[in-house]
Amino acid sequence: MNRIRVSLKDRAYDILIGRGLMHEAGVIIKKLKAGNDAIVVTNKNIAVIYGKTLKNSLVKSGISIKFEFVPDSEQAKSSAILIRLLNRIGSYDKNKALFIIALGGGVIGDLAGFAASVYKRGVPYVQVPTTLLAQIDSAIGGKVAIDLKVAKNLVGAFYQPKAVISDVATLTSLPARQVKNGLAECIKYGVIKDDGLFKYIEDNYKKLISIDLETIERAILASAKIKAGIVNEDELDNKGKRAILNYGHTIGHAIEAASGYSGGYNHGEAIAIGMIIAAGISSRIGLMEESDCNRIESLIKKCGLPTRIKGLKLSAIYDAHLRDKKFIHGKNRFILPLGIGKARVVEGIPDSVVLKTIKEHME
Repeated sequence: MNRIRVSLKDRAYDILIGRGLMHEAGVIIKKLKAGNDAIVVTNKNIAVIYGKTLKNSLVKSGISIKFEFVPDSEQAKSSAILIRLLNRIGSYDKNKALFIIALGGGVIGDLAGFAASVYKRGVPYVQVPTTLLAQIDSAIGGKVAIDLKVAKNLVGAFYQPKAVISDVATLTSLPARQVKNGLAECIKYGVIKDDGLFKYIEDNYKKLISIDLETIERAILASAKIKAGIVNEDELDNKGKRAILNYGHTIGHAIEAASGYSGGYNHGEAIAIGMIIAAGISSRIGLMEESDCNRIESLIKKCGLPTRIKGLKLSAIYDAHLRDKKFIHGKNRFILPLGIGKARVVEGIPDSVVLKTIKEHME
């Protein structure tokens, strides 16, 4: 088992990465002293696969457990689902030492974490991510949120978990599309911070897609170390360092919003296209060599991710990007790569450049 420390003083916690950790979850969580009564937020599909294992582990450690099921889609991150979940938690919470476990992918982690942040003005929660994207990225760092109809993650908070327990063995149950979805975030980390990781993905993308556990565990560990390091420096995203984690997300989130979160593009697919467009903007304004831009697009394509936008209107994507929470004082903010392994925030990119680059990547 690998352990990465997120060092945030009284909010510090460990990211645990290894195989078989679901069986050890009870022992791990008991040591956290988060509470004796667990509300496990998950969906029915995940519960069928891992619910019994997690329940047995918790009960053996003297922790009671209650499952709360939410929809298996981005639709779960809605105000209606949040209020329904909070009401159910409130009805159950009688003489309990209650805490929340997020069992699932990024959507469940966001919803459960936000519920934990607002219920009784904050109760403990633990992330138990079961998707590659969540283990690499979304379960780490304390950003929790729900969506509004106009854009993603507009209602949220910074609220750190007590631990992140990433059982790499859970990834063997993922469909191929979900594996590729996570690889988009892994590529992101290579582009913004680690050219060695980017090269590792280039050399091993076939093993990663086929879920070779040793290979994928190394990629998760490398990505989680980068995320933890950035969060340590800029937990609340107000020092200009954490912003680079949003590489590909400005247009990526706009693609998701323009599609109505219908599932036409999942998060990783939208971010993959967003990364290509951001690289294209960077190349167009002279910040990055075209060869590096091509290298990024080539790897995204090799990983089975989309490189072009289909079935959406340019106006819908552009309008959605205007509501992006990264805008400051009416200026757009893009995270642009300067090459493989380095990126920075750039503000006030001309609309003509943004529109032209998006249009070039539409079919």
